[in-house]
Amino acid sequence: MSVSRLMRAIRVSEFGAPSVLRLCPDVPVPQPGPRQVLIRVRACGVNPVETYIRSGSYARKPSLPYTPGSDVAGVVDAVGEGVTAVKAGDRVFTTATESGGYAEYAVAADDCVHKLPDALDFTQGAAIGVPYFTAYRALVHKAHAKAGETVLIHGASGGVGVAACQLSRALGLRVLGTAGTPEGMKLALSNGAHLAFNHREEGYADKITEATGGRGVDVIVEMLSNVNLSKDLQLLAYGGRVTVIGSRGSIEINPRDTMAKESSIMGVALFFSTPEEKKECAALLFAGMEAGWLRPAVGPQYPLEKAAQAHHDIIQSPGAAGKIVLTM
Repeated sequence: MSVSRLMRAIRVSEFGAPSVLRLCPDVPVPQPGPRQVLIRVRACGVNPVETYIRSGSYARKPSLPYTPGSDVAGVVDAVGEGVTAVKAGDRVFTTATESGGYAEYAVAADDCVHKLPDALDFTQGAAIGVPYFTAYRALVHKAHAKAGETVLIHGASGGVGVAACQLSRALGLRVLGTAGTPEGMKLALSNGAHLAFNHREEGYADKITEATGGRGVDVIVEMLSNVNLSKDLQLLAYGGRVTVIGSRGSIEINPRDTMAKESSIMGVALFFSTPEEKKECAALLFAGMEAGWLRPAVGPQYPLEKAAQAHHDIIQSPGAAGKIVLTM
């Protein structure tokens, strides 16, 4: 393999606004080391966390310059020594990369690379990684949700939201979803939610309580805790759990609300998944792809050079409608 191959990639040389995402036309294609896989990227998912990292406000900061992106889908170009699970030519998706996914090629550790069934296209493959693994971690590993329980998914039309709807439905839960637009509500309903509510409507929380016959919900999957957490605690049933997946600031809550229900608030961070947890999740998700219930909803697609626009839109858009994806 000649060493001189070049690719287009987004590079971030300083933390800041979306405009710090610069397209570089001549970045060297990375080489796969031992237990690594080189992927020709066809699509890469854009996750809110990538905007927090880029702005410099996130707890973990990559060293500069760096290429963002963890969720790529594409074709294996080459494998390093010791890789047995995939080979050159395989269609794959990733849950993390070593070199960054907003690029034409990316290197990933072999345990973060998973085969992509033929039934899913590359844009759908790029919408699996963080959203589905996060939804599984929240529902199964953290909230220990059981079939027959009721789950409320706040922000059910975004990447994690759609994943949580499909997964909750497959796990036998009663699924309630919220979204900010009629289009988003429709998306939640077509992806496993039994009922959908508009969280921009006055009194929507009362409608949710009503829908549970006054009992409340067992589990809440929360994407915007700084807005909803106080209200969430009041929506819970006895022994209810709120899983905190996203927050964009602080909020005041009354701890008494947790005493009244003996409820819990738990944070969810994919970063802490053990190899065993990742394996378990990957196995369940693969079964979902085979069975047909795991069907990522792809929303707006942007070419690689429009990455800055994608970062702006994922935070500023009035309501999510599927997963934002960059295409190469």
